Amino acid sequence: MYAHYASLFKRITDQLHIKNNQQSASIKLNLNNTQFNQHLIELMHKNLINHEVLATIYEAEPTFNLEPYSWDQQDDALHEVPTFRNKLIYYPDYEVAITQPVLFYEESWNSDEVFYFAPNVEKMQLFIEAVNEQLRNVLMTQVSYMIDTEDGIRRSNIGDSELIKREDVFLEEHLRRNIFRSIDEFFKDNGEFFKHYGLPYKRGILLYGAPGNGKTTLVKSITGSVDAPVVYWQITEHTDSESIQEVFRLVNSMTPAILVIEDIDSMPDYVRSVFLNMLDGAHSRHGIFVIGTTNYPERIDPALINRAGRFDRAYEIKNPKKDLRLEYLKTLDIRSLLDSEAIDHIAKLSKGLSMSQLSELYMSIALNWHYDKELRYEEAVAELQKQRKSAEKNDWEDDDRSIGF
Repeated sequence: MYAHYASLFKRITDQLHIKNNQQSASIKLNLNNTQFNQHLIELMHKNLINHEVLATIYEAEPTFNLEPYSWDQQDDALHEVPTFRNKLIYYPDYEVAITQPVLFYEESWNSDEVFYFAPNVEKMQLFIEAVNEQLRNVLMTQVSYMIDTEDGIRRSNIGDSELIKREDVFLEEHLRRNIFRSIDEFFKDNGEFFKHYGLPYKRGILLYGAPGNGKTTLVKSITGSVDAPVVYWQITEHTDSESIQEVFRLVNSMTPAILVIEDIDSMPDYVRSVFLNMLDGAHSRHGIFVIGTTNYPERIDPALINRAGRFDRAYEIKNPKKDLRLEYLKTLDIRSLLDSEAIDHIAKLSKGLSMSQLSELYMSIALNWHYDKELRYEEAVAELQKQRKSAEKNDWEDDDRSIGF
């Protein structure tokens, strides 16, 4: 096996010597950010880093890579993405080269290891710093969504079209003020507020409450209006100690940054100690604003919120009060189907309904008007109130009636 590597490396260094008239050497990298190569491929795909294919390792091996646009898409649409496999990729601005060769070893083909070449360590370090800085700039304009799966962490990007403006968030004013003030101060002047008062540069807030009242919308409004990278992490039954450390390593490489942990109550019991240790660590949290969300605060490990430095504040996102319901209904009624008296009446009748249920209520009203030229909003409110009470009691009845049709 050593002879195969020696022969291959000799060919690579000879090729690099021809290219830049310098002697290059193989450099072993042990990066904290285990997704560095994936991020580099993303930058190459977007033509954000100057690169060229200097050579193909083996002519008989595949040289092009077609992949789905996203890991969770339902069709077979493919696009070409860069790959290190069987190619020698060269970055002329830094005189660095990367390859992932395919070698036959012990009766099987091995293509897992990635090799790095540079004239010296200093140029490799400059290359890594430049990639991380470029990556941070990219992630400032999008949200990196990570989910733990059976096959490891999958990552995709949430585009600008899915982000929400702050003014589009319907929330009690004192909550809005406290949450946004806390966020803005954290990222203002690189955390100067924390330095001035001698405070640890880390913060965590927990958003909890019944489903459908805008926790996710609030998070999207935060991530879409803050000048910082955002990592959105979905915990699942596949979350383990390795994935926890991988997420924190990624966020640490981009600080100051936001880490959103969706459904934090879903954290498996067997890795909670690892997760708590990551939250406690001064180094692992420096420059990170953690936002946790849950629909079931009673399932939260008390150790998460009863110890300072993990989650500093917990904010309950409640069902909207009448004035907020009134404001939201006015926003929904872009076709002016309802007069002010009807909207006020609906706001009174809809006590206890969530924001998402108010959206469903207006959908019902619009459908009734579209097909029958009747609003019938009292009937629609009654149906939703019945569903709400049934859900609270977990006492669903067989009922073939539906809303809006």
